[in-house]
Amino acid sequence: MRQYLDLVRHILENGQKKGDRTGTGTLSVFGYQTKYDLRDGFPIVTTKKVLFDAVVRELLWFLKGSTNINDGLKAHTPIWNAWADEHGELGPIYGYQWRKWEKFVWDEKSEGYRKEHIDQIEAAVKMIKQSPDSRRIIVSAWNPADLDRMVLPPCHAFFQFYVADGRLDCQLYQRSADVALGVPFNIASYALLMSMIATECGLTPGIFVHTLGDAHIYLNHIDGLKEQLQRDCKPLPQLKVAQKSVLDISCEDIQLVNYQHHSFIKFPIAV
Repeated sequence: MRQYLDLVRHILENGQKKGDRTGTGTLSVFGYQTKYDLRDGFPIVTTKKVLFDAVVRELLWFLKGSTNINDGLKAHTPIWNAWADEHGELGPIYGYQWRKWEKFVWDEKSEGYRKEHIDQIEAAVKMIKQSPDSRRIIVSAWNPADLDRMVLPPCHAFFQFYVADGRLDCQLYQRSADVALGVPFNIASYALLMSMIATECGLTPGIFVHTLGDAHIYLNHIDGLKEQLQRDCKPLPQLKVAQKSVLDISCEDIQLVNYQHHSFIKFPIAV
């Protein structure tokens, strides 16, 4: 995971000091890209412990189309607790947009519009299987009509799949990237999603391309990241995923083998 450490080093050396929504302050760069080849091992940061179980549970929660932390998430990981309302609701965030993007269709019988939903994940998998050369295999969480209803606008905004030589690649555009806390989680999450879909489609998980808009380090995360830069990278683990539909996979179907890592570093969350 030297690519990740190179990103950290680049921001520490070249970042602009900027204010932010949380009032914490950041070092920031705009426009940065890293690539991780999953054939070399599963891309999870080894210079600190990443809670892979939390990665898995959040991703499966998204894939259910869930928007409430009480729907199987709160008991396992507090990732979204700080943003949820008193009922645990977050609004139409990632999972809702992935699985239930709203559209309105004219109904001639009632002479009015009725609401339907688009399942973007199901559509993407179908296109990978039936039209692998398509340049339209895209899933978007950025729905301008719904932004005001979300507790937090999507940071990882949309992603695209690419099929070549029996390999599935994925590129994510992330508009806002918390490099210390969020980015290691995002890398692992999308590499996992790509692997799950590749397995269902009979393809080899290939290259995850991570394109960042505002890539930033919060000022109170600098010391922890400098500590990581002093640590040596360990060998990457291997991922095992059951041969199932991506929408049917459970936690028990996913296994990370031989994850070696340095000790956990606690970073405060900027809300």
